Amino acid sequence: MNHDDVQPLALRLEVGEVEAGQRVDVVLVARVPSMSRAKAKALAASGALRVNGRRAAKGVRLAPGDIVTLAELPPPTRFRAAPDPDLPLEVVHEDPRFVVVHKAAGVPTHPLRPDERGTLAGALVARYPEMAGVGHRPREPGLLHRLDTGTSGLVLAARDDAAFARLRDALLGGGIDKRYLALALGHVRAPQRVDLPVAHHPGDRRRMVAGAREGARAATTEILSSAPRALPALPPPGAVSLVEVRARAARRHQVRVHLATLGHPLLGDTLYGGPELDGPGHRLHASRLSFAHPETGAPVDVRSTPRGWP
Repeated sequence: MNHDDVQPLALRLEVGEVEAGQRVDVVLVARVPSMSRAKAKALAASGALRVNGRRAAKGVRLAPGDIVTLAELPPPTRFRAAPDPDLPLEVVHEDPRFVVVHKAAGVPTHPLRPDERGTLAGALVARYPEMAGVGHRPREPGLLHRLDTGTSGLVLAARDDAAFARLRDALLGGGIDKRYLALALGHVRAPQRVDLPVAHHPGDRRRMVAGAREGARAATTEILSSAPRALPALPPPGAVSLVEVRARAARRHQVRVHLATLGHPLLGDTLYGGPELDGPGHRLHASRLSFAHPETGAPVDVRSTPRGWP
């Protein structure tokens, strides 16, 4: 059965003579607004990209008359986070140049679509409208870093361009000490250092993988301490560790995938083999941010403890 007949299409295009011999991802970038090579790769990996009704890899070469279809389109990347005053915002530390706020597990850091609500970015720009236009992208107002949706804890956001630039330089230079607490299966050895690059999973765009491969980016996780925790609900009792880690420039899912690669997935992190738990998120909490004040240079040290953990 032809794929086009059973699945609604977001895009259908016919390959012309001038595009003959080109890769399908190159053609998509040229003809589809908001498309990038990375997005085309992700769509191919998910099966949303088809050529003549068949699943296609991003590097497939096209012939005149080929029909390229997409089951979904990539969302636009240049849009502002809409103010969301209805989402509670817990401010842990406030300064005229920056703020540190607490993100709850289950709350996205920033929107992926222009109409998305319920994100930390929306709550920030509602409370601090001067953040609009500050930062890497309009949808990430003032945000110096991000947390996975399922991760709770501290997030740093700048209130003006100068503060953002100085804090960004500090982050890139290793001058911001970011620490996390995690509940992981097994007895985690500490101290130890995990130096494994992280890349997107070739077949599942929700996941990351650790190890040398195409597109991998350097990543270091320092396991600073580990203490056993007894959780009778998990057999055998006691086979859980409360771990403190440092990841100065954490990649997407870095702490999660590094611990899982060691054989110690996080509680609640079913994506990486951890046991399922009640409630949103997994047991990973951004617990400490230490850095120099972007204007005065005075030390800033903000700490937080996870909510509802045993």
